[in-house]
Amino acid sequence: MTSTTALRLPAEWEAQSAVLLAWPHADTDWAERLADVETTYTALITAITRFETAIVCVADATVRARAENLLREAGADAARLRFIEIEYDDTWLRDSGPITLFDGKHYQLTDFRFTGWGGKFEAGRDDRLVQGLIARGLFVPAAHRRIDWALEGGGIESDGAGTILTTWKCLSQRHPQLSRAQMARALTDGLEARRILWLDRGYLEGDDTDAHIDTLARFAPDDAIVYQGCDDPDDVHYAELNAMAEELAALRTADGKPYRLHALPWAKPIRDDGRRLAASYANYLIVNGAVLIPGYGDPADAEAARVIAAAHPGRTIVQIPCRPLIWQNGSLHCVTMQLPKGVVA
Repeated sequence: MTSTTALRLPAEWEAQSAVLLAWPHADTDWAERLADVETTYTALITAITRFETAIVCVADATVRARAENLLREAGADAARLRFIEIEYDDTWLRDSGPITLFDGKHYQLTDFRFTGWGGKFEAGRDDRLVQGLIARGLFVPAAHRRIDWALEGGGIESDGAGTILTTWKCLSQRHPQLSRAQMARALTDGLEARRILWLDRGYLEGDDTDAHIDTLARFAPDDAIVYQGCDDPDDVHYAELNAMAEELAALRTADGKPYRLHALPWAKPIRDDGRRLAASYANYLIVNGAVLIPGYGDPADAEAARVIAAAHPGRTIVQIPCRPLIWQNGSLHCVTMQLPKGVVA
């Protein structure tokens, strides 16, 4: 049983107030293919508003007008759309948005330092995003805990009951001076977690996050894990992802039982100017009553939908075209951050 008197990081399948996103514009890295990626954002936000509110960060009034026009044409539910004007460097809200803890009555907006994935990109405005959203009155009264320690939301998975799943590759890149024990203490303190499960194997070509867990393996209800498999022995990922699958099979729940594992199919290589893109089906978003899943125009799309539906029974499955997103090395989950029920003002 999960205590209602201690802060915890809810599982993504728990009730939500809204999903937070940031609209791409000409001053972000999307500029070269802005129209293409806007088709994905339009489809994604329209799908979100079928089930709950979408809160869309926009850089200015011009960007807002553009987003509103495209979403209106697509049939998004205007009653479930909310716009907030705020500065941001890029649109990966999974990594720069708030990690919200909850104890049954009170909320804590946990605000880790965002470094642009270990200093790869400029991130000063993104690192101030949570404070800016608080200042604009987005949230109910909640504690704001700023933690001067680099961590991205895409780097952690929570089962809602105190267990965090993450990858050693990512966290050790951010904090090479720390031991695994020191890293675990930082995570348990910052996330009010009870235990940390580590994966040492698993990666995707084209992923510049250093193996974020949300591209590889995801918790699902009733002690299940959905993970990205690879069944092509000629693919460069085959050995690594199968080694990751063995690690997952060896993990145990807090009660000492093995997890129920759901392997996702493997899409054929997608390349752009010779560069392999990270087409992960694990990068899906759970919303109230549904799961929004990446589609890559690949024959494996249908099987991915079947696997995710089996892991999340009773939810509507909606596929979102995500080829434009993976051009910038992330997919559907990376550009969104769910906000738990009750935290939005």
